[in-house]
Amino acid sequence: MEVRHHSTRPLDVALTLAPLRHGPADPTVRRTPDGAWWRTSLLPTGPLTQRIVQAGPHDAVVTLWGDGAREAADAVPALLGEDDDATGFTPPDALRDAARRARGMRMPRTGRVLESLVPAVLEQRVHASSAHAAWRRLVWQHGAAAPGPAPEGMRVPPSPQAWATAPVWDWHRAGVDPRRARTAVACARLAARLETASSLAGDEARALLERVAGVGPWTSAEVAQRAFGDADAVSVGDLHLPAAVGWALTGQRTDEATMLALLAPYSPHRHRVVRLLSVGGRPRAPRRGPRLAVADYRRM
Repeated sequence: MEVRHHSTRPLDVALTLAPLRHGPADPTVRRTPDGAWWRTSLLPTGPLTQRIVQAGPHDAVVTLWGDGAREAADAVPALLGEDDDATGFTPPDALRDAARRARGMRMPRTGRVLESLVPAVLEQRVHASSAHAAWRRLVWQHGAAAPGPAPEGMRVPPSPQAWATAPVWDWHRAGVDPRRARTAVACARLAARLETASSLAGDEARALLERVAGVGPWTSAEVAQRAFGDADAVSVGDLHLPAAVGWALTGQRTDEATMLALLAPYSPHRHRVVRLLSVGGRPRAPRRGPRLAVADYRRM
């Protein structure tokens, strides 16, 4: 099945979809040398593979395979950020050039809560490389083969049942400590309820997610950014974000309270400001102290 999406506004497929990839070797999201983005998902109607290609400044062509193709075809506009409304957003002076280069960047909305929630739990307070390796290994073990001609190595994310019944030793061998493993399993067991968050208002949706023990504001924000297309969700509690925002906007390292004060004038586009930091060319705050150690929980 093929869908051609046309927008009246500039659309940058790469910048829009980039946050959905958890590491360069993510088995559920892949960018191939020809510039195409491949993505898998598990919808209520079945598994899905998508190939998304930029077809002009305002256009994308999406090819879909699998039992979930028809359902996903209807959601292509949301996935490509067509619902993202940047009306009234004026970027900070320090990020005006980044905003100009990122005119086609949208906030994607997948509508799939657990597929953003589990990797966010894995990324809690650990080095990104460790979390990405755990996600890759667990998806390979408990996910399913991607339908259609997906690139080698791609897998469909595990079902809630597969996550909920994954043996404890699989989490351990993937380097996931017991606390994060328990949280991910609890989310999977409550998946049917948590998936309804995609139809709720922003604060209400995040409050529902945070009812799960181990899911806090940082994790719910990471989900809101991807599953709900929330342009205002700030990842409060991030180890590096306050310094990055402060350095970009003021040339000074800042703490979290100061970061939130700096971002407050840009509400409801605070996450949009943060996304602009990822557009190339921004200065980085100088490091202080040792880097976060990469913990290997398999040795414990």
